[in-house]
Amino acid sequence: MCRCPSIYLGLILFLILAPMATTKKCYYCDVTVAYHCVGIPMICEDEEDCYVGRGTAKGFPGIIKKGCIQAVSCTWPQSITFRDVTYNLTTYCCQEELCNVIQPRRSPNPPDAVTAIAVAAGLLLAFLLCWLL
Repeated sequence: MCRCPSIYLGLILFLILAPMATTKKCYYCDVTVAYHCVGIPMICEDEEDCYVGRGTAKGFPGIIKKGCIQAVSCTWPQSITFRDVTYNLTTYCCQEELCNVIQPRRSPNPPDAVTAIAVAAGLLLAFLLCWLL
């Protein structure tokens, strides 16, 4: 039986780094009439994506909103009231860090791709350390 303390080191590193790989920052901007709000960085919860929400109402200027949203709610139209006007808001989502500075494009990578890479890197590091020591 191989006694390999480095495998434990690799697993500890994985447990430390994996949660960091799943958190992301997105820009936050409350509802505004301006079409360009840079926003301030915020940290999203698990299972959330960054989004830009664009709202329209007949006869009124468009609105914009940015932040984090549950991934399952992306692209679903919803109603939002701003200054006593009801707008139809559509959300455009993305998964990368701070990707909602402008209207994001759909990411080709699934949301869990970063986590899978972190798991593979942690296991590879553990086996490499075990083999070297």
